[in-house]
Amino acid sequence: MEKNKLDQLKSMTTIVIDTGDIEAIKEYSPTDATTNPSLILSAVEKPAYKPLMEEAYHYSQKAKSSGEQISLFLDKLFVNVGCEILKLIPGRVSTEVDARLSFDVEGSIQKAQSLIALYKEMGIEKERILIKLASTWEGGLAAKQLEKMGIHCNMTLLFSMPQAIHCAEAQATLISPFVGRILDWYKKHDNVPGYAPAEDPGVKSVTTIYHYFKKFGYKTQIMGASFRNKEEILELAGCDLLTISPHFLQELHDASGNVEQKLDAAKSKQLNIEPIKMNEKAFRLALNDDAMATEKLSEGIRNFAKDAQKLEKMLRTTYKIG
Repeated sequence: MEKNKLDQLKSMTTIVIDTGDIEAIKEYSPTDATTNPSLILSAVEKPAYKPLMEEAYHYSQKAKSSGEQISLFLDKLFVNVGCEILKLIPGRVSTEVDARLSFDVEGSIQKAQSLIALYKEMGIEKERILIKLASTWEGGLAAKQLEKMGIHCNMTLLFSMPQAIHCAEAQATLISPFVGRILDWYKKHDNVPGYAPAEDPGVKSVTTIYHYFKKFGYKTQIMGASFRNKEEILELAGCDLLTISPHFLQELHDASGNVEQKLDAAKSKQLNIEPIKMNEKAFRLALNDDAMATEKLSEGIRNFAKDAQKLEKMLRTTYKIG
């Protein structure tokens, strides 16, 4: 019997589900799962999450002020969702640090430690958790310190090679370049309806980063994220990991035909690639010169922060906090 495209993809790439929806995770049996404030915001409206919210609320009542309570409530809710997800997968779950800390090294470290401590209380060791940080200069510095503590980091909102190199040199466990958001920017900028899969700017960006990392032996893994169509996903077959929404997992499951491995570390090592020196000045200048990466990073931080604020407001209103 011919394997569907999802099963073929699983044989060459670690598949991660991009959702906070527990029912979807049950259905698709991924290795890992990723969450963020936007995904949690949409998930907690479902009745199945009510007990997780109730437990987080009662836990947060130990806080001394309403501000501390809502912060603890949010952290505990994220951890409760993460724990439920970990019951269903063999691998790791990614839990995001508040986007409002994207330029705060110490604040990011403290929040990461707090999340890891909450998981520890639930009997989950840090090896099964990836802390998601924005791929800012400060995010990379925070990741460097956290990795030294044995806390593994997933660098999100990544749109460019300078961000990727900075995160790899910080020895972050994982980077998550956002394929679809890169495509969105270029479609608008170039005023075109789309691109052939191999010419998709997001696909090309991740392919370039993959080759660079494998050529120079970086241990940081690459997880393509934020897809707009299944063709983008198939163009990155062979990438270390791919995090995919339930909708596209279903499309791949229903699709037949051969899946070609597009990325191969052994082939990347044979390529003629020049090393890029990265320090803070070079990082900031290169990021500033890349209009797409600058705009999408800023927009991503703003939107994740907005959704965190919406979630806070919903919790405050529902539970009459402050």
